[in-house]
Amino acid sequence: MRIILMGPPGAGKGTQAELLIEHYKIPHISTGDMFREAIKQETPLGLKAKEYMDAGALVPDEVTIGIVADRLAQADCSKGFLLDGFPRTAAQADALAKILSDLNISLDGVINLEVAEKILLERLTGRRVCKQCAATFHTVFNPPKIQEVCDKCGGELFQRSDDTIETARNRLKVYNEQTEPLIAYYSKQGLLKSIQGDGEISQVFRNIVEVLE
Repeated sequence: MRIILMGPPGAGKGTQAELLIEHYKIPHISTGDMFREAIKQETPLGLKAKEYMDAGALVPDEVTIGIVADRLAQADCSKGFLLDGFPRTAAQADALAKILSDLNISLDGVINLEVAEKILLERLTGRRVCKQCAATFHTVFNPPKIQEVCDKCGGELFQRSDDTIETARNRLKVYNEQTEPLIAYYSKQGLLKSIQGDGEISQVFRNIVEVLE
């Protein structure tokens, strides 16, 4: 199964990605993971990406696309993969199409999780993260047993700077501007499958599997 998983911040992409990779026994490929692995392996593209990241600059498309091409050519992707965080633009989608064509494979579907903005804002601003083990909780949906204390390691929980209401609104605005062309792009190809992401986690997962199969 070869899938792209799309969805705004707070839509539950991480949770669904975990369920999907377990269900289909495929690697979860995110741009962040790819960058870290390429840097760790000290590949030419990884070292180039590190230069930009160390300078606080965005990694240019040609470097990102090269890293994606390298990753998808690896043996563990032969039976499928779940792409998360790539592509972000129509230009990257064109590049991905070329990579897949060169590998003689095609996508099975592009899952787009849809959640109302009011719910997204509630989810984003209620998130709390453990300073020690990075476990994630939520003040409404998944509260810790003891307020501001991690259930797993007893570490202190905090609100990330990008989880404030102002930052959350801006993140959603940027996401919508970026992905609107992608939604049209994959709709035209008949690959886009929109799923309501505000239900029970297990039901959302079942709905995704149903449209893929």
